[in-house]
Amino acid sequence: MQADPSAVPARFEADVLVVFLESNGLRGPIVEIDEATGGLLQQLYKQGEITGKRYECVPLYAPQGLACKQLLVVGIGSHDEVDAGILYEASGAAARRLSGKTRATVGFLADGNWSNDQLEQAVAGATMGTSGQDLYRSEKHQTPFEKTVWLQAPVEVVERGHVTGEGVKLARRLVNMPPDDLYPETFAEEAATIAGRVGLEIEIWDQTRLERERCDALLAVARGSTRSPRIVLLHYRGPGCNDTSPKVAFVGKGVTFDSGGLSLKTSEGMLAMKCDMAGAAAALGAIASIAALKIPVHVVAAVGLVENMTGGNAYKLGDVVTARSGTTIEIHNTDAEGRVVLADVLDVVADLKPDCIIDAATLTGACMVALGRDIAGVFTNNQHSCDVLKNAARSVGERVWQLPMDKDFDSQISSDVADIKNVGDGRLGGAITAAKLLERFVRDIPWIHVDIAGPAFADKPRPSIAGGGTGSMVRSFIEFTKRIASKNE
Repeated sequence: MQADPSAVPARFEADVLVVFLESNGLRGPIVEIDEATGGLLQQLYKQGEITGKRYECVPLYAPQGLACKQLLVVGIGSHDEVDAGILYEASGAAARRLSGKTRATVGFLADGNWSNDQLEQAVAGATMGTSGQDLYRSEKHQTPFEKTVWLQAPVEVVERGHVTGEGVKLARRLVNMPPDDLYPETFAEEAATIAGRVGLEIEIWDQTRLERERCDALLAVARGSTRSPRIVLLHYRGPGCNDTSPKVAFVGKGVTFDSGGLSLKTSEGMLAMKCDMAGAAAALGAIASIAALKIPVHVVAAVGLVENMTGGNAYKLGDVVTARSGTTIEIHNTDAEGRVVLADVLDVVADLKPDCIIDAATLTGACMVALGRDIAGVFTNNQHSCDVLKNAARSVGERVWQLPMDKDFDSQISSDVADIKNVGDGRLGGAITAAKLLERFVRDIPWIHVDIAGPAFADKPRPSIAGGGTGSMVRSFIEFTKRIASKNE
C-alpha cells in the first residue's frame, strides 16, 4: 500500500482508478476527473447512469482524457451521511470487485474533505477487500493487486489505515480456516508467528500448565476432543510504557470447532462452527495492529483455545466443574461452553490487574435473535468504559447495542447444586444471563462483554466481502486503544 500526496489523477497510469461519488452530485476531486474527460461524468450523472447510490460500482473503460485504463465510480450516498464506516465498506466493495482478476496497479482517489480518521477507514477497507474465504480453492475468486496507491492522501494516514486493514484480514483469515487446519495448537502457533513479526511478548499455556493453574472449567470443555487446549497470553508495551499493569486486556473466546458436545448441534447448525473462535481472532488481530501502529500503551490479549467435541471423556450434563477462581459451575447444556472457557481466561487476566477488560465472543444465538446478524451486543459493569467502546465503534462504523445487566438476572443462573449453572432459566434473556455468568469472574475490574455471534460471520455476500469471517470488532478495539492511550478518555 502506497500513498502519492501530490499525484495528478488524470495523469496517473493504472489498470484502474477508483473515484467516489456522492448521490448529491459531483464535488471534490471527482470534479477534476470530470473536467479531464470533457464532462463525461456530469453527463452520465444527469442521465442516471451513475447515481452515487451507496456501494454502487460503475466501470468506465478506456476513458478519454485519463491515463488509467479503467475508471471505477463508487457510490457513497448522501453527503450528509458519509462517515468512516461507509467509506470502509465502499472502498472494500471496490477492492472486492476489482480483485476478481489480476491487476498490476490500482489507484484510489482520496477526498481532501474527508477527515484523517475517515481516510484511515477507507484505506483499511481497500486493504481488507482484496481477500476472501477462498483460501483452499485452486482457482481463487480474489487476487490482491500488485500495487495499490492512494492519490492525494497523506503517507502516514495511509500507512495507519493499511495496518488496521491487515489486522482485519488476519482475523478474517483465521475465521475462514477449516477446523482440521486451525485447532488450539495451530492457533497458538499462528499467534507465535504474529508475535515474532510485530514484537509481542507471548506465553503459551499447554495442557500441563493449564492443569497446574487449575483451569478446570476450560479443561472440562476440552475433554471431549483429542486436540489439547491452550491459553495464549500476548503482551504489548508501547513506547514509554513502564507501567506493570495493562491499560486494557482483550479476551477472546477461541472454540476452534463447536459440535455442541453432548448437547449436539444439528448438521445445519454445526456447519459454520469453525467461526466460534472469532473472538480470539479479533483479540489477536487487534493487538497485532496495535503493536504495528506503536500506540503508546500497555495492552494484553488472552485467548482460550479448545474444541468442544463428543469423545468418550466429554463433559456431561449434570457435571459440576470448578473454575480457576474456585467458583463451581453446574453444567446444564454442553453447547453453552464458551462462557465456561472464558470463566478461566477472565480469571487469569484479572490476576494481571488491567484497568479494563474487554472480551469478545460468539457467545449466544439469543443475541442474534435480539439484534440480528449485523449488530454486536454490549454488556458492562462500568458505564464509562462502555461508552468509550461504543463511541469508538460508532466512529469506525461498527454497529453495537448495549443490553441491560440488571441484578434481577443473577438469580437466573443460580444453582441448587453448585454456585451457578451455565445457562439461565429457559430461553428468555439468554444473552444477558450468559453475560451475567462472565461478570462473576472479572472481580471489580471495569469490564465490557461484546457478543459478536451475529456480525462475526457473514452467511451471504455483503458489498465488501463475499461471505465468511468479517473481522468483527478489530477496528473498534484498535480505536478504543487509541482513545485510552491519548488520555482523552
